[in-house]
Amino acid sequence: MASPTLTLLLLLTTVSFFISSSADPDMLQDLCVADLPSGIKINGFPCKDAATVTSADFFSQGLAKPGLTNNTFGALVTGANVMTIPGLNTLGVSLSRIDYAPGGLNPPHTHPRATEVVFVLEGTLDVGFLTTANKLISQSLKKGDVFAFPKGLVHFQKNNGDVPASVIAAFNSQLPGTQSLGATLFGSTPPVPDNILAQAFQTSPGTVKHIKSKFQPKK
Repeated sequence: MASPTLTLLLLLTTVSFFISSSADPDMLQDLCVADLPSGIKINGFPCKDAATVTSADFFSQGLAKPGLTNNTFGALVTGANVMTIPGLNTLGVSLSRIDYAPGGLNPPHTHPRATEVVFVLEGTLDVGFLTTANKLISQSLKKGDVFAFPKGLVHFQKNNGDVPASVIAAFNSQLPGTQSLGATLFGSTPPVPDNILAQAFQTSPGTVKHIKSKFQPKK
């Protein structure tokens, strides 16, 4: 019979193996610029031929100017991810700029593949996220403040001020993904059945139809 010390050693070795084997593999080359036009579907993007890589693959000016916020929610997210900076492929980082009109809202949403950290460039914001125990963690932010939203948790940002606001958001993913709760539940294709949403939100199918009409594509 194995001694308690040997048993513990074997257990720790097994746990260590599974932790190490489940982590993302290290890069096998200096860079892997995404070959976006290739059309090949993998977990990420295939690499361009290194001989064709240029500085343009790692460069963007897309976050330099405020985005237009004359939309339904009074906010606009401008991404700097692998889709706009192909050189981010396999690097596990990306940025976004979010601009808010006075009263603007980045509505409740999640990023299934990334933790988010925001840095306030201008203005003030009320922000928060919800834990899986339905506890609201919220904070009022001003210029220069930083706030983190844990991976996968529902969160929001609201400009309750009377001047525009903006942030730079950083993510530990080349393409964090965004699921806005309202658009996901009430604007999906094909649609989620009315009776399911009515029961889930403890309301009537008629109310569900009315809400869905707000999320239909503008004609």
